[in-house]
Amino acid sequence: MAALLEVSDLVKSFSGVPALRDGRFRLEPGSVHALCGGNGAGKSTFLKIVMGIQPRDSGVIRRRGDEVSFSSPAEALANGIAIVEQELSPVPAMSVAENIYMGREPVGRFGRIDFATLNRQTQDLLDGFGFSIRATDLMMDLTVAQTQLVEIAKALSYDAEVIILDEPTSALGEAEAGHLFAAIATMKARGKGVIYVSHRLSEIFSIADSYTVFRDGSFVQTGAMAEISKDQLIQLIVGRPLTEEFIKENTPGTEAVLSVSGLSAARGVRDISFTAHRGEILGLYGLMGSGRTEIFDRLFGLCAETGGQIAVGGRQVLLRSPAEAIAAGIAYVTEDRKGSGLVLSGSVRDNLCLATLAALSRAGVMRAAQEGDAAARMIDELKIKTASDALGVGHLSGGNQQKVVLGKWFLTAPRILLLDEPTRGVDVGAKREIYRVMSDFARAGGTVLMVSSETDEMLGMADRVIVLKDGRMAGELGRDALSAEGLLHLAA
Repeated sequence: MAALLEVSDLVKSFSGVPALRDGRFRLEPGSVHALCGGNGAGKSTFLKIVMGIQPRDSGVIRRRGDEVSFSSPAEALANGIAIVEQELSPVPAMSVAENIYMGREPVGRFGRIDFATLNRQTQDLLDGFGFSIRATDLMMDLTVAQTQLVEIAKALSYDAEVIILDEPTSALGEAEAGHLFAAIATMKARGKGVIYVSHRLSEIFSIADSYTVFRDGSFVQTGAMAEISKDQLIQLIVGRPLTEEFIKENTPGTEAVLSVSGLSAARGVRDISFTAHRGEILGLYGLMGSGRTEIFDRLFGLCAETGGQIAVGGRQVLLRSPAEAIAAGIAYVTEDRKGSGLVLSGSVRDNLCLATLAALSRAGVMRAAQEGDAAARMIDELKIKTASDALGVGHLSGGNQQKVVLGKWFLTAPRILLLDEPTRGVDVGAKREIYRVMSDFARAGGTVLMVSSETDEMLGMADRVIVLKDGRMAGELGRDALSAEGLLHLAA
């Protein structure tokens, strides 16, 4: 039987710099094939060429044995290949139904869109895959996780034979990921093929049948998931063995740095109380809609206060804006680094210095020497891999972009670091470096509050975890009592 998709000898360079030297891949019907590799391995370039987003320099792509060449994603879709990209691109002011069926809307008399039919078929699609979203909701009102599910539903709506999922669970909690995995099982049963890209190795081992590893733009190895261990796969991805995944060297103190009492917010947070200590990594865990991100938004002055008190260092503070939060020593690394953490049109230096413009300027004019020194210090301390601080930040890998966001906030000398999904969409090597940064910050006396959908990350890094459910506290677990079962029992 011919492969659904077979790629060989794929090569692509940008301005003479190789991005892909030897792209090879084979997808069989009714299978999930994991495409693995670190940031900068060539995976994204490979997928863009397959989808017709970028032209290839050389190489062959075959669809069910026939050689093909796509010059646009529309041509790839017409040939039964759909993709859900890691970076989401919805139209915020339109409904879920309009986003999913844009350009394919059912029409009635006089060529006008039949919204009743559109909404009904969209709701049937969403319900069929267990996605708890209304067809009539506006995209701007959805969370990042819900937006991710809509993008996945859009790809499934084409009934394509090859579905590419690029970091599909990066914004999903475990319950929402479960709906996605059930949808993937349905697709497999229908003979479709799934190319699955994820840095979450545990889910790759859970759902994938086979794997292919790229490293430094080249094919490394392919095989059956049943014939490789997690440690072996990590070594293939990073090119060396990792002695440990998590780096944790902090020791929590007893000094209260952040105290929250009866905190409420307009978006579903009610009566939250907790204390975070000097040197502590405090985890906030919960399913989608539990209020995790809303608590961070409230602490950073991004949503209206509706009740409760906040104290930093024993002094009560009003946090009505990000400026007041920064002045109180709070920094916030959001879950959507490209949407709200970075200015993609700016350079690495511009982004690193974005939160300290006042300190680095005089009479409204940036002091170039001080700006350069500040950027160089963060590049060195965080080991940001960039050819120059003048390089556009959009050209960096996901892990290095995340370190730029961290560096931006470290220049403000914060006491409290709010991390929302800090390792979302980064490879195992970059994750380890981010864990080192977290541990070093806490060991030096800082206080970290971390939201993560990855249970292993909570177990590996948190000293204590507050579990949230429906905007309220469902329980608290100390490090000695932490377990995956305990977290899910409280959260579900």
